Amino acid sequence: MNTIVTGLQWGDEGKGKIVDYLTENTDVVVRGQGGNNAGHTVIARGEKYVLHLRPSGILWDGKLNVIGNGVVLDPAGLVAEIERIEGQGVAINPEKLLISDRAHVVLPLHKELDAAREAALGDRRIGTTKRGIGPTYADKVNRNGLRVADLFDEAFTRDTIALRTADANEILRRYELSTFDAGEQFDEVMRAFDRLRPHVANTIPVLHEAWKGGRNILFEGAQGTLLDIDFGTFPFVTSSNTTSGGCCTGSGLPPTAIDRVIGVCKAYTTRVGAGPFPSVDEGLSQYLHDLGREFGATTGRPRGCGWLDAVLLRQGCMINGATGLAVTNLDGLDDYETLRICTAYEIDGVRHDLPPADRHAWDRAKPVYEELPGWMSDTTGCTRYDQLPARALDYLGRLSELCDTPIQFVGVGPDRAQTLVATK
Repeated sequence: MNTIVTGLQWGDEGKGKIVDYLTENTDVVVRGQGGNNAGHTVIARGEKYVLHLRPSGILWDGKLNVIGNGVVLDPAGLVAEIERIEGQGVAINPEKLLISDRAHVVLPLHKELDAAREAALGDRRIGTTKRGIGPTYADKVNRNGLRVADLFDEAFTRDTIALRTADANEILRRYELSTFDAGEQFDEVMRAFDRLRPHVANTIPVLHEAWKGGRNILFEGAQGTLLDIDFGTFPFVTSSNTTSGGCCTGSGLPPTAIDRVIGVCKAYTTRVGAGPFPSVDEGLSQYLHDLGREFGATTGRPRGCGWLDAVLLRQGCMINGATGLAVTNLDGLDDYETLRICTAYEIDGVRHDLPPADRHAWDRAKPVYEELPGWMSDTTGCTRYDQLPARALDYLGRLSELCDTPIQFVGVGPDRAQTLVATK
């Protein structure tokens, strides 16, 4: 069975844990978009692993992990990540990790441009991670970026970096910032590429052979639906398609290869960075932060936290074609006496069951809530779905009803073993 795991909120939903859990019965794990602006934290065997570019399946032996063509690859960042995880005892070799030769390359100058443009926006800043993702995708769309395959041709790479550096320096001078040396850019990229060279391949035939051979393929989405360049809370979004469709275009496998789509959401809502957040709640945010929860894996920034927003989840399930829900962090609500779910928005006196496209309408959106009693008991020790407290089951049932999508998995803690199966 081929499965897409995709986030239904603003990222940080716990996709890495769900992917890690599903990998046991998977042969190939594929990442198809985004870059090292994504961060997945996985707790396995009592050890904490923070992953950015590598698929979460890297923690399992005997699994092939593929970084697809839709990913923008920071070579130095990936090398640092490989060295870190190898230091934790996880060996990385070409039999375990392949990189698409069609993936675009994040240059050091892309990161500086990202930071400069974000700073220039002032109060209108997007809230990027400043990892160079947007500028790299912009070069891709403008057809003047470097792809991994280009790095095998050193002369072409040197010339392209020289041109891109000249363009970048012109922009940086406008911001009165330090400029780059093209030679230093080239040297940094090629040093990292030398380490990655054995992992580079045309991954399209590899994935098609796996599909036609009946092997199980798992697609690991990055970020979340609300950060999708088309369907998210534009302009406070990332620069790629983070929905299930992006897994196909970012890997070279067609939609006909997909058997199911698991939409991942938290039992509440969080977001990092700027942009609208109708159901945000300062009290819930402080409560979760005091528990040591909800700090970004990539930036360490505290996440804004709010009540479960079914308006957003309803559309997320529609866009992604979710066949099941994986609800994580249910245990984060264990000690709350009264819970709230946002079931609709009121905008200028009109009820909306789906989120608006008009960016200004978000500023006027007032959440319509319904309240449910909390379960006020510890769920972290539950090992079966039917062991959950009755009120927790009621809460999950209401979520399923509002999204018209069945609950399939529930997370009651960070460890791999703390994943409950609701339906097969």
